[in-house]
Amino acid sequence: MENIATEENMAVAEHEGQQFLSFIMAEEEYGVDILSVQEIRGWEPTTAIPNAPEHVKGVINLRGTIVPIIDLRQRFGIASLEYGPTTVVIVVKVSVENTQKVIGIVVDAVSDVFSINHGSIRSAPDFGQEADLRFIKGLTNVNDKMVILLDINLLLGSEVLPDAAKLSQMIETLDKAQPTEAIA
Repeated sequence: MENIATEENMAVAEHEGQQFLSFIMAEEEYGVDILSVQEIRGWEPTTAIPNAPEHVKGVINLRGTIVPIIDLRQRFGIASLEYGPTTVVIVVKVSVENTQKVIGIVVDAVSDVFSINHGSIRSAPDFGQEADLRFIKGLTNVNDKMVILLDINLLLGSEVLPDAAKLSQMIETLDKAQPTEAIA
């Protein structure tokens, strides 16, 4: 499902409100702005990055771009599940300090694409200063389901990840450190 944010989708979004891609995690439904979605991929093994936080599963090479992969369940503190046939990676573009990062997020399953009028988005409830909910854009009802709308830039923009050049260098170092099999 490459290039979900097509011109047709953008034209529809201008007339009907903002479009979101929804996905499932722990039986809850979340949504991200469709314009931030670059593509959706099935789960594939990653190259681990030393000393990375537990929710950073590693990196993949996506047509020459090194993409960090983050398990959103672990990022949210939700119990981990074994990856299965419905597990997907949503590749998103994140804007951070006037630059764009490409990051993959592992979720249980993709659900739907829907349009939301700005007036139907409700603010996230206030849980006090201890709960950091800045990355929640709001809540909305879609087909009698509550959907939590995420601000992907605030959620992933603060990730402490090395830049692409450093990641490439780390992967090369890891590849060189792998022992080669002895020829008998």
